[in-house]
Amino acid sequence: MLWIMRFSGFFSAAMLMIILSPSLQSFPPAEAIRSPHHYLDYSYLRLPPPTDSRGGRFNFRKASAYRNADECASSSGAPGMCHPNLVHVAITLDVEYLRGSIAAVHSVLQHSLCPESVFFHFLVSETNLEALVRSTFPQLKFRVYYFDPRMVRSLISTSVRQALEQPLNYARNYLADLLEPCVARVIYLDSDLVLVDDISRLWATSLGSRTIGAPEYCHANFTNYFMPAFWADQRFSGTFDGRKPCYFNTGVMVIDLVRWRRAKYTKRIERWMEIQKRHRIYELGSLPPFLLVFAGHVAPIEHRWNQHGLGGDNVKGSCRDLHPGAVSLLHWSGSGKPWLRVDSKRPCPLDALWSPYDLYGHTL
Repeated sequence: MLWIMRFSGFFSAAMLMIILSPSLQSFPPAEAIRSPHHYLDYSYLRLPPPTDSRGGRFNFRKASAYRNADECASSSGAPGMCHPNLVHVAITLDVEYLRGSIAAVHSVLQHSLCPESVFFHFLVSETNLEALVRSTFPQLKFRVYYFDPRMVRSLISTSVRQALEQPLNYARNYLADLLEPCVARVIYLDSDLVLVDDISRLWATSLGSRTIGAPEYCHANFTNYFMPAFWADQRFSGTFDGRKPCYFNTGVMVIDLVRWRRAKYTKRIERWMEIQKRHRIYELGSLPPFLLVFAGHVAPIEHRWNQHGLGGDNVKGSCRDLHPGAVSLLHWSGSGKPWLRVDSKRPCPLDALWSPYDLYGHTL
């Protein structure tokens, strides 16, 4: 397990204490499960291999073999993803953020005491990435789901950053529909983060009577997440009456899919997106609909599970420092991504904490 202790000063990242995770040992490959027939599986489309921004084929080094520690509960017996001892993780795969997604998966496996008991659900929209995942993580338990951009394209409005308008950003809204009914809970992770702690600890979070859990930031000015027209119209702002809404980042969430399906939260989110198209009540992409539906009804999770904002703001070249306190997950939310800064030879100090999980290699 990697622990990061913060000291004063901007270059606090240099002061680290690393406790090595359990040694990763050889283990016979586990079967990666194909997409269910009712979703489009790219492996059948014979699409050309994906290419990176430089026109070359993506090439990732094969991750080290891993196996469960002796004390891990067995995840064999029940078929596929339905075993009750599995930890379920959902993450998107697309060409622009693929390098980050692979690093995120690698970090989960590196710090998990029971990596064979982690099942990944990959959401894709554009190209054939399943073979790449198989070659990079031969033992990985996973399934690939096709998310049709047409499901949300007509609902998406312009945002402060074009990246926030990509349809795959909205795939998290449909996890309850995409994943098999036997999956009762899932951890959703963005592609621009790494874990430095055992994901089973996040999985064990109690949601109480809530549908989602996430670190909340009640000191943030909540009014800034919506336009003045929203607050001026009681039809809209009245949705928060009787609630104490706080900002939360949707890049790290624990979701009770049983409650989500029962309450039809996807339809509630879509309803706010329809209102946004007509009345322009926010500018921040897929985040505000989640705030409208869930803010004030979120099971709080320790802040250590989302040290977010490390990507910096929209000022080119800006760098961020760690927030005070313990760290279990580092999140490069914001406009700056560590792989781009590393490649440009202009990394921020904290990007050095992302690089050990990077498996990327480039071939012409």
